[in-house]
Amino acid sequence: MSDDTPGTRWLSADERQSWLALSRTLITLPAALDAQLQRDAGLNHFEYVVMAMLSEQPDHALPMSQLSSVVAGSLSRLSNVVKRLEARGYVRRDGHPEDRRVKVAHLEEAGWQALVAAAPGHVEHVRHLVIDAMRPRELAQLRNALLKVLDRVDPEGRSVITEPT
Repeated sequence: MSDDTPGTRWLSADERQSWLALSRTLITLPAALDAQLQRDAGLNHFEYVVMAMLSEQPDHALPMSQLSSVVAGSLSRLSNVVKRLEARGYVRRDGHPEDRRVKVAHLEEAGWQALVAAAPGHVEHVRHLVIDAMRPRELAQLRNALLKVLDRVDPEGRSVITEPT
């Protein structure tokens, strides 16, 4: 790019290399996660995350709007995914007991079993691709850096995943 555009803060060589490394990771990591889960469990990564987030709830259920925030996906994308998971008997949607307009996603027993079967391979793959590639200090630095980026792309903290209690 030309550096003569007034007011444009072009990336330095180091900044550009960092951005390109992140950009390549954003493209290749999801594909690698999807390939492993599809091969081993017949799920894509987003389907797995939806079921995993439901599994961490005390009653294995969340209103769709809340689940959408937790999995950082649009409500329409989530609805399509839940529809596919419903067809497989992994998830069901019911009306909220206090407000029938609100739909609640529930992880079914078959979904729980599929998740339990998929988790060991998925965790091992995540460990291989990401966790074991770094020393503990580097991993902490990565987490801290990514949390700073998340604060900018999600300032309301809608996609924050809390540890299960």
